[in-house]
Amino acid sequence: MIDLVSLADKYEVRSFCNEDPSQFLRWYPLSKKADVETASFITAMLSFGSRPQFISKVKYILETADKTSGSITAWIKQDAPGFPKGSRKFYRFYSYDDLRALFCGLKNILFCSGNEKPETLGKYFKNIYTKTKEPLYKIICQSFPDVKIVPKGKNSANKRIHMFLRWMVRTDSPVDLGIWKWYPKSELIIPLDVHVMQESVKMGLLPQDSKADFKTAIKLTKKMKKYFPGDPCRADFALFGAGVN
Repeated sequence: MIDLVSLADKYEVRSFCNEDPSQFLRWYPLSKKADVETASFITAMLSFGSRPQFISKVKYILETADKTSGSITAWIKQDAPGFPKGSRKFYRFYSYDDLRALFCGLKNILFCSGNEKPETLGKYFKNIYTKTKEPLYKIICQSFPDVKIVPKGKNSANKRIHMFLRWMVRTDSPVDLGIWKWYPKSELIIPLDVHVMQESVKMGLLPQDSKADFKTAIKLTKKMKKYFPGDPCRADFALFGAGVN
């Protein structure tokens, strides 16, 4: 029998963050909740493709924000000074204007009531969740209707959104922040990517013909509830860590 718990114990350690996008979760002190959540969301939206490349892009955004405005939320409120405009590519198939659309979408949420101090993403999404009880990943997708970099495919695994939710929701972790205690971690979906899927196939957890889509993510998450009751996304450390290494 596969010892996924031991694998999770091996990889869910603070050093996991060293070469992972989760290193940016603590770019700002946790007391600066709006900045922490906003920086984490931007990081998640760029976390695909080559790690060294997208990590350098995230770092560029955060360093530009801090240098020009003092923090990511202040920078977004000021319409991202120092960040170029135009259709020239910023990262992979997303342009500088695509990133600016993301910043604009975040500004509409953070300062939606004309308030001087930023709202937090968590409070904004919580208010919608409390009223609708919709799954949180759907609420996030619907909150950025005109932002191309926020994945919205109905059949897509939407890995980046589920990774962001893992960061925000899972408690008692040296990696994940667990600051959205109002959402049950039992409802999280595994952030399915090629590494996780291939490793799951190797371990016999998924069939050989599996595709990295939403249906497969749900199937794998349900299986992981047997190994990690109440916290299926802990399996992400076991499967992703084993796959990368």
